[in-house]
Amino acid sequence: MQTLLDRFRTEYNTQRPHRSLPHRATPAAAYAARPKAGPGDRSNDTHDRVRDDRVSKTGSVTLRHNGRLHHIGVGRTYAGTYVRLLVQDLDITIINTATGEILRELVLDPSRDYQPTGRPPGPTTKNSNGPTFP
Repeated sequence: MQTLLDRFRTEYNTQRPHRSLPHRATPAAAYAARPKAGPGDRSNDTHDRVRDDRVSKTGSVTLRHNGRLHHIGVGRTYAGTYVRLLVQDLDITIINTATGEILRELVLDPSRDYQPTGRPPGPTTKNSNGPTFP
């Protein structure tokens, strides 16, 4: 009986997608994507926020900081993806809620409305022969 219960628990938590979780994630993936408390003195913490969002068709998410709306580029590749934003003051981490993958980490520039990804515009191309040099 214990073997059957262990097998059920493993399948339920790691293999079976759940309709109640964002992007039909498994409970294990949802748990891994959440921030964990660590040891240490937390008296010096600045503003902490956790925010769930969905990447827009244009490949960005929005975040309000000091009463001003900022658009953060993630990439059109992730359009429609459910993400979790972990915000501590100006440090932002964007995580895919289904997989727990970190999509982007950045320091918000409050003087800019749009925070670009830093990649050149247009589709990425894969060169199977490796880099070419002039």
